[in-house]
This record gives sequence, structure tokens and C-alpha cells, in this order.
Amino acid sequence: MSRLDKAGHFTLGDRTVRRIGYGAMQLAGPGVFGPPKDRAAAVAVLREAVEQGVDHIDTSDFYGPHVTNQIIREALHPYRDDLTIVTKISARRDDKGGWIPAMSRAELTQAVHDNLRNLGLDVLQVVNLRSMLDVHGPREGSLEEPLAVLADLQRQGLVRHVGLSNVTPKQVADGRRICPIVCVQNQYNLVHRDDDAFIAALAAAGTAYVPFFPLGGFTPLQSATLSDVARRLDATPMQVALAWLLQRSPNLLLIPGTSSPAHLRENLAAVDLQLSPAVVAELDGLAGERAAAH
Repeated sequence: MSRLDKAGHFTLGDRTVRRIGYGAMQLAGPGVFGPPKDRAAAVAVLREAVEQGVDHIDTSDFYGPHVTNQIIREALHPYRDDLTIVTKISARRDDKGGWIPAMSRAELTQAVHDNLRNLGLDVLQVVNLRSMLDVHGPREGSLEEPLAVLADLQRQGLVRHVGLSNVTPKQVADGRRICPIVCVQNQYNLVHRDDDAFIAALAAAGTAYVPFFPLGGFTPLQSATLSDVARRLDATPMQVALAWLLQRSPNLLLIPGTSSPAHLRENLAAVDLQLSPAVVAELDGLAGERAAAH
């Protein structure tokens, strides 16, 4: 038993994982590029996460690039049987750290092999194909060709399950004609609520939804309402934001990231926070504030 069991579990492929996991993006250097300032600290954070009961780690070989996966391998290999590592492919980095689409057959195949090598695995449990039709958010367009490549790699036994990231409901529906889709990873948090209906549809289908930037990402969530609720509950604003997500829908799997052991412990403590219906309604109003501001 782990305290993280309080938040419940959900299926991810053929695994059942705790609903609060860990996102490894921040283990790389500034801008998710280059090595971290303190590699030993990054190793320590990963080890503590697993010791605390985290059994779902989200990563990618284009974080660094290669850096994050190599740190995961150093910290945790050989991996616990119950640890599910999810990675994503379809981008590469230029020499200044920019994000470049890498969705050709050769690039996707190379990415899977890079992830296998740097993580020290024979098979990747879940691989998300991230749409790069628009770097900044979902955009309609066909993902048939890159997804067919990933399905081929799945048939070869290099990938166990396939997910999609930065996508629309239509792209998921189209993708399911090519191979099973076990999860969707899109931007979603207290104020970025575009996927409300999408989440409900995925929940009805038994499909996991993994919100990235659950705390706002490169622009952390800031709200007087959120801060006020946190003060009343004797919690941090980030804990409240995570607790809201945990109560939002049972198919949400959280992957907050940090390079700080103290912040890791704070994030995981969100499972202890129960928000009343009145507080949830107050926080739900933040999405309306964002819409009005835009």
C-alpha cells in the first residue's frame, strides 16, 4: 500500500497505475535542453518518487535530448516490475534547443530505438505519437502515415501500446482504425479547459487522459482565487490545482514534474486534499475568467 492509492487507479494499456505519477521533463537543463545543473539531485528525485509509490513516469528521448532517459536509467534500472514508463516521439531538437517535427518513417523508427537504448529496455510499454502539425496545440490534419509507422513497430514487438498527444477527438477516432489508442496526452489544467468534453468521451471509452502542463507549464498557474483557496485549506496553490484534477474525472492520470525533492513531496501530498463541491465550483470559475480575458 502507498498513500498515493488514496487517489485511485486507472488502466494504462495492460497496466493499472496510480493516478498521480511523475513527469521527467524538468530533469533536463533549462528549456528542456542539455544536462541538469545537478545530475545527482535529478537521480535522487527519481528514486524518491518511486519510493513514495509513483509507478508511472512520463518521459521522451527529445528531452535533453537523450539526457532525461539516461538519468532515468541511471536512477532506476533495473526497473521495478510495476513501473510503467511512457515515452513520446515525433520531434527532435536543433542546436539551439528548438523543437522540430520528426515524423518521417526513418525518424520515428530511430526515435523508438533511441528510447529503447537510452532507457535500457527491450520493449517500450507505451509510446505516444505527438502531433507536430502545430507545436503549440492540437490542429486537425491526418496522422495516418506516422501512426502506421508506430503500429508497424508495435507489430515488431518494440512497442507494447500506442497513445496520441496534442490531438483532437477526430484524430483519435481516425487513429483507432489503425491501432488501439490507450491514452491521450493534451494540455489541460484549471484554466485551460478546452478538452472538457473530450475527457468525458474518453472516460466513457475507458481511455486514460494525461494532462500535460497540469500546473501551467512554462507559465505557472497564477490566480488570486487559487491562492485564496489554498490559504483556506492550508495547502499550496499547486496542491489545490492537482487535487482539482484528481477530482475532475477518474480517467485523469497526473504527471507533475519537478527537479526538487521538496516540490515532489508537495505534489504527491495533493492526494490528501479533498475539495468540497463549493470549492470545486469556485475553482471551476477560473476557466470563465480566462475566457473573459481572451
